[in-house]
Amino acid sequence: MSTNHFRGASRRSLLTAFGAAAIGLSFTACGEKPAPSEGGEEAKLNFYNWDTYIGETTLGDFKKASGVDVNMSLFATNDELFAKLKAGNPGFDVIVPSNEFVTRMAQAGMLEALDHAKVPNIKNIDPTFMNPDFDPGRKFSLPYTWLVLGIGYRKSKVKGVPDSWKYLFDSNQYAGKIALLSESADLVRLSAKYLGHSVNDIPADMLPKIEQMLIKQKPFVKAFHDDNGQDLLLSGEVDVVLEYNGDIAQAMKDDDDVDFVVPKEGSLINSDCLCIPKGAPRPNNAHKFINYLLDAQAGAEISKTILYPTPNAAAKALMPDDYKNNPVIFPPADIMSKCEYGAFEGAEKASLYEEIITRVRAA
Repeated sequence: MSTNHFRGASRRSLLTAFGAAAIGLSFTACGEKPAPSEGGEEAKLNFYNWDTYIGETTLGDFKKASGVDVNMSLFATNDELFAKLKAGNPGFDVIVPSNEFVTRMAQAGMLEALDHAKVPNIKNIDPTFMNPDFDPGRKFSLPYTWLVLGIGYRKSKVKGVPDSWKYLFDSNQYAGKIALLSESADLVRLSAKYLGHSVNDIPADMLPKIEQMLIKQKPFVKAFHDDNGQDLLLSGEVDVVLEYNGDIAQAMKDDDDVDFVVPKEGSLINSDCLCIPKGAPRPNNAHKFINYLLDAQAGAEISKTILYPTPNAAAKALMPDDYKNNPVIFPPADIMSKCEYGAFEGAEKASLYEEIITRVRAA
């Protein structure tokens, strides 16, 4: 994905939903040295994850099941994750990059190939997630969640359903009450989608049109948010916001005047994935942990907390109907057919998108 997410579960804000102790940043008692686990590995594991993107008891439950202590530290963006590991792995065993960054890190030699034989719970994954373009055959990654971007809105403040990117990118109808995600690549790609193109392979001559359209729109935009758009909507600061479906699903639990739509032009799908970074000190424990996260019951406990769509079919089957049948969490097939994953198209293209949005924000 490109990048951010959670309120009560925004996969991307900072220790809001739970305190560090509840999240289980570490389950090692003071002064207690973990015993070695099988394979001669120390019975511990370093997990680098988005904030509040785990079940409330998942890490403690894993320790009870395996004897392995999990120390979880947090990153806020894929760029931060990439930068942290680019110079060498500082000791992480499992990381959670988004789809585009799975490709980028694999190409850069920053990921270990997974041993599927050590992850029997791979059988729980919905087959449609097992051979994505960003990681054919799931050589380096297994799916943790997926997400789709759309428009969160306050029903009492809009006319009808704002079911087009036009309302965010090319209209003054909600002037001063619009918030856009600050993720550069997402903004450029979704603008291209609005203009009738794929989110990938955007032609060079379309980029100036996108830039000019967004510069023209800039005076009507209240904020470029770091994935706390649901908070801006709940507080009444904005009426329409570019956000992830999981974040708005959470907001809808708190406020029945809030709703979500994937625009008719289609959108971007993101998927956050479980990977073992190159040089992981405890690869056996890493495989064991990934396998545990893909367990049906463990996966359901995670989904109940974070409310993001799960690619784990066995976990989804254990979830209540108000999750399984929620069209915000799982948009209808005709809508999803117009949505695409953003592909990693090289660092140069990523920088170009960043430069465009930097100019837009400075305008």
